[in-house]
Amino acid sequence: YLMSKRFILALSLLCALCCAPYSAMAEDNPPLYGIGDASFQAAGGREGIFKLVNEFFDRMGSDERFATIWNMHPDDKDISRDKLARFLCGWLGGPKLYREKYGSIGIPRVHQHLAIATAERDQWLICMGETVEEQAFDPSFMRYLMEQLFVPGMLIQHLPRNSGLFSMI
Repeated sequence: YLMSKRFILALSLLCALCCAPYSAMAEDNPPLYGIGDASFQAAGGREGIFKLVNEFFDRMGSDERFATIWNMHPDDKDISRDKLARFLCGWLGGPKLYREKYGSIGIPRVHQHLAIATAERDQWLICMGETVEEQAFDPSFMRYLMEQLFVPGMLIQHLPRNSGLFSMI
């Protein structure tokens, strides 16, 4: 019970910090994202999501602040770009393009081999947040999207099983 209370508090605080720039943009009657394909449409559909992901990877590769997460990806980033864009299409309520091409996905499972701690998670969220800010998205959708992306960010934070550190715990 204590652990879950601490986790919820930490999650709330971190989400508030990550999404603070978007809080002032909240509307009295925000659109209902997360229902049907509303989020997919708010992101500009397939074209908007692929644009977002390409600009995200471009930023990650050109900004030294994101070198750690850039180097976690294979040298040929085209597959990583494609996988993330296809995943986001389905995750945001659009067509399940990832599944059509690559099969099912479990976010924690596919990141299990990587050492993703708070610093790496935050690099990813900051890089994505800065990229989201440059899109022609409604401010309420920007806030919603970053709040939602925080959840899988928390889920993949871990130490890889082959690190040897699990034997110390």
